Amino acid sequence: MDATEDKRRIPFTALFNFRDVGGYPAGDGRTVRWGRLYRSDSPHRLDGADRDAFVALGVRTVIDLRRPAEVARDGRVPELPGLAYRHIHPEHAEWAEAQYAPGSSLARFLADRYADLAGTGAAGLAEAVGLIADSAAEPVVVHCVAGKDRTGIVCALTLSALGVSDADIAADYALSTEASQRFSAWVAATLPDAGEPPAYYLASPAEAMTLFLAELREGHGSAEGYLRHAGVTDAQLAALRAHLLE
Repeated sequence: MDATEDKRRIPFTALFNFRDVGGYPAGDGRTVRWGRLYRSDSPHRLDGADRDAFVALGVRTVIDLRRPAEVARDGRVPELPGLAYRHIHPEHAEWAEAQYAPGSSLARFLADRYADLAGTGAAGLAEAVGLIADSAAEPVVVHCVAGKDRTGIVCALTLSALGVSDADIAADYALSTEASQRFSAWVAATLPDAGEPPAYYLASPAEAMTLFLAELREGHGSAEGYLRHAGVTDAQLAALRAHLLE
């Protein structure tokens, strides 16, 4: 792990996919600021030293992208002084309705699910990116259950609108595979009756994000074009660049 990747990952005991989205070069010579936007798996397990480490980051806003039933099942981030909680649910079909065929392209399966989410969940995705664009909300943590799919799409749209390359966005997304493996090992140790999750729950092949972004561009010209279509304003896009780039 190089120094940048080491800086990106923020270790917790019972959070497995928490990392800083800063440090990526943007297309205009600027860089995404560190310490402004974090992505994570669900922080409902924060306790003890993990809670102290989270508080030390100075997070002001948590954006929870989970389904209402997932929030009801697991609970939410603990209530902490100065922390605003926003539940934003991008509408999308249950993934179990589209069965993955073992041996077929996992990247293609995931990219199709992400395209579906971008279609039905446009309003929620726009609301999330619009909140990230609000400098008064930062630092922001955006999360879902595993922190790779819904969270990955929100972070990908944000980074692409900032001018980060598809290759860097896909590489950031792919970091979730190792985190998912650590989460799976923790589940196996603490919940031995939970069973093995489907392959697409654990994998984040870079190609899936590359496909999604390329096909989004075919339909909308750019991630920025998609976000405008979804409801993000020019003022919000300008604010996003103003406070997330240095």
